[in-house]
Amino acid sequence: MNGVRGRIAESLGAAMESIGLEIDPTLFVVERPARIEHGEFSTNVAMVAAKRLGENPRLLAERICGYLNENPIRHQERLEIAGPGFINFFLDCGYLHEELAQAVVRGEESFAQSGIGGGERVLLEFCSANPTGPLHVGNGWWASYGDALARLLRRCGYTVSTEYYVNDTGGQIRRLGESLLARRAGREVEEEGYQGDYVKELAAEYSGPEDVVAAGKWAADRNLKTIKFSLDKIGIHFDVWFSQASIEESGAVEQILDLLDSKGLIVEEDSKKIFLSTRFGDSRDRYLVKAEGDFTYLAGDIAYHYNKFVVRGFERVIDIFGADHHGQVASLKAAMDAVGVGSEKLEILLGQMVSLLSGTDRLKFSKRKGNLIPLEDLVDDLGPAATRLLSLSTSIDRATSVDLDKVKAESMDNPVYYIQYAHARMASIERVRDQRGIALPAISEVDLSLLVHPRELALMRELMSLPEVVEEAGLDRAPYKIANWLKDFSGLFHSFYHDCYVISDAVEIELTYARLYLVAGCKVAIRVALSLLGVEALEQM
Repeated sequence: MNGVRGRIAESLGAAMESIGLEIDPTLFVVERPARIEHGEFSTNVAMVAAKRLGENPRLLAERICGYLNENPIRHQERLEIAGPGFINFFLDCGYLHEELAQAVVRGEESFAQSGIGGGERVLLEFCSANPTGPLHVGNGWWASYGDALARLLRRCGYTVSTEYYVNDTGGQIRRLGESLLARRAGREVEEEGYQGDYVKELAAEYSGPEDVVAAGKWAADRNLKTIKFSLDKIGIHFDVWFSQASIEESGAVEQILDLLDSKGLIVEEDSKKIFLSTRFGDSRDRYLVKAEGDFTYLAGDIAYHYNKFVVRGFERVIDIFGADHHGQVASLKAAMDAVGVGSEKLEILLGQMVSLLSGTDRLKFSKRKGNLIPLEDLVDDLGPAATRLLSLSTSIDRATSVDLDKVKAESMDNPVYYIQYAHARMASIERVRDQRGIALPAISEVDLSLLVHPRELALMRELMSLPEVVEEAGLDRAPYKIANWLKDFSGLFHSFYHDCYVISDAVEIELTYARLYLVAGCKVAIRVALSLLGVEALEQM
């Protein structure tokens, strides 16, 4: 815990020791009550500890409060016991002024930075759309989520590498080749082939042999360049582009089969090889080798994940898949237990469907049928910032509908405009300061205690919550919590901007200094939050 929350938690630990009980700080919470009249912070420590002591929680809360009143934390005004034993902390606003000063001093480099990751080496794989066509909204929507999660985990002290798994071999590449050759010859593409106009364009350029594998690999390579270009437009770059073919050609799949066989986890049935994954919690056993001798996708995926953990030494792997891959979760986790890695080290997050609304129309897309909406077109239409913020505004496990008309409107009804305009207003205040030649004293020489207006206090409370939100979002793998914080924080800043003049002949210079530092702290916080989502902080709008 950071700042005053950390001091409260330490004080509670000392109070528990004084009555002869040590308690793990992860077992109780120190949090903000939903309503400010219930205090600045509240804790359930008495109720948690009462169960272990066999005491009445309210009586225990009274004993804890007795210690805290004799040994108060800085800025403590009073304590209140509520309900079955909650302890509410009422503090003077001096703690907010201290937190503001800390935000300004720490700056963008270290404000809201956490060490909860402990340097754990994490491989984050996301997007990984098959290179059988351009990146479209359906398979590219959660790319921003993966990139934001990587940024968030790094802020929380994890060592993160990002990876795109290129499915550059197998049946889908052959189907792509068949579709391309059919178009080049003027034939209709089979129903299971790829129908899009992009296949016609590729066929017009292809001058290679009449071979489905060669044609498919050529087309996949061209599509991959298009995918990289689309991702670059939205500011997403991967540390590693990992080839599926490299796994198969290295013999890694055969080695995995041998490893599972040596553990008695492979059985053969009509020339097929089956992994006994039900021994590790899977709903049914899984085929790894087909009757004709080809490996299944699962066989390659197991070898790929073994490479991640064992060959390259990552301590945790996070995969971000589309909802249509839900059937792979139990099988991959079972495989990690089977090969000795441990399923708890593999996290698989599933992104749900997205639908786009324009007027009264609901736009749909399918790569196979050819009625896709390229992600690049959406970025060109909305801009990279709007595209990213939209895809990060809801939890990955919830289906999403996006009203394109509202997003394109330059009004406060547009959540993207609302957030970016808050930063632009902060920047405009600083420009006015420079134009008027107002020299700010050092923050240690400014009387921040003048910041007592309800709008100022609400803004500082939200500002100081960002470190807590960052940790929570990192632990929950939930960048949308940063987006939600941005919406709330922007709303509070807009209210402050309207009700609390910063630079005006009607405002005393000492208050102007204090409010300028409040704006500076707000600018630090909003820029940190925007950077975690990969969104540019606009100076003007």
